[in-house]
Amino acid sequence: MDVSSGWCWQGGLTALDVWASSCLPAAVLVERQAARLAALLRRAVRQSPLYREIAGDRDATRLQLSDFPVMTKRRLMERFDDWVTDPALRLADLREFVADRGRIGDDYLGRYQVWESSGSTGEPGLFVQDSEALAVYDALEALRRPVLQPLRRCLDPWGATERLAFVGATTGHFASTASIRRLCRISPWMSRTVCSLSFLMPVHELVAALNRHRPTVLATYPSAALVLAAEAKAGRLRVPLQEVWTGGEALTPAMRRFIASSFGCAVSQSYGASEFLAMGSECNLGRLHLNSDWLVLEPVDEHHRPVPPGALGHTTLLTNLANRVQPLIRYDLGDRVRVLSAACACGSSLPVIEVEGRVDDMLVLHNDLGQPVKLLPLALTTVLEDDAGVFDFQLQCRGTRSLWLCVADGGPSGAATLVRALAALRPFLVAHGLGGVTLSGACGDGGLPGRSGKRARVVAGAPRRSRGRAAAPRGLTQPA
Repeated sequence: MDVSSGWCWQGGLTALDVWASSCLPAAVLVERQAARLAALLRRAVRQSPLYREIAGDRDATRLQLSDFPVMTKRRLMERFDDWVTDPALRLADLREFVADRGRIGDDYLGRYQVWESSGSTGEPGLFVQDSEALAVYDALEALRRPVLQPLRRCLDPWGATERLAFVGATTGHFASTASIRRLCRISPWMSRTVCSLSFLMPVHELVAALNRHRPTVLATYPSAALVLAAEAKAGRLRVPLQEVWTGGEALTPAMRRFIASSFGCAVSQSYGASEFLAMGSECNLGRLHLNSDWLVLEPVDEHHRPVPPGALGHTTLLTNLANRVQPLIRYDLGDRVRVLSAACACGSSLPVIEVEGRVDDMLVLHNDLGQPVKLLPLALTTVLEDDAGVFDFQLQCRGTRSLWLCVADGGPSGAATLVRALAALRPFLVAHGLGGVTLSGACGDGGLPGRSGKRARVVAGAPRRSRGRAAAPRGLTQPA
């Protein structure tokens, strides 16, 4: 059975479970989580050579989550072929598959979806999803997202009049764009009402495409929504939006107010990742609820010890209870999360969490006419990751006509990486009318830490010049 066919029957059963469990008491949700966790651990030890090695001769039926070590993306990717539970999955073959951008959203081996992570922690990853996991993600996205307009939803319960526009990273096998392509392939109706637009496009081209599509729902990152909201406020973007869905970055109250007032509609935020697409979504009171019946999140300190309820963790460990083909057990997600102990006034028994989002800055550079041009931080990091294969860096804006790139790798390989990265940035800047911006940088330098201690990868201003080996490749560090 392929993944699309599996989704059809599995999706109905899972949707019923998600719908019914949304109003269960907290104690029952804890029991469901525990049962699913026990099943996951047993299967992982039985079918994954890596986890069988970790468990040793211990009784699989008695294993607890605390018996398993913390796992990083790097360690799991190094042992990928032993990590997965299906021996037909091989890392070399999967890398060849995701290298083909024409196959985004296609089934792999007729029964899996493959997503790649952005590498925001310095290490890209590949995550394989079967029909069971996809059914869980789809049901959580559809049934636990807040109803922003109850009357409109009553009149159109199936969203037949909606037109969705997704603005994000569309050039790779990323979870959001791959999911949209998969659903459009399954449902011809969706393919006529949904459009995916790259946030790498110059803003005026993006605005023109949205004006043509006239979406009623916009799904994007907060920083992209902010730029588009400014275009709407200026009268250049004219779309009949009814809802804005955001995720992937921090959404501050001020950002939410500006986006909502500019578009004249409600804004909601969700929490997800390539490792688990739908970890949490907001209730109608604007509080983020964790889908704890399908995953376990452990906020921990720098030594991976649990932090008290209400305390912000140094990092967070994820255990995915839906994915059986690629067990994620105590996986270091890298996010900083706080789990609150008090129940939400909305009535949901799902735990309330607060997530410290990405700390990257929006950059504003001036073109040759002195006009400001906004660059989305996620667009810049996508160019460096996809086109240059660079993941450990910091891009600093040093004035309105200058960018400085710090690359962590040192030595000759670091110098080569820097040259490659600067060469990848140049066409992107030219496409946005910023060909005169100076590009330069240094290798062997990790950049500047943020106020929270978490290093941003795109920084609007740098108080000091980075230390490291500067590179001034001819044709790359001078204005084009």
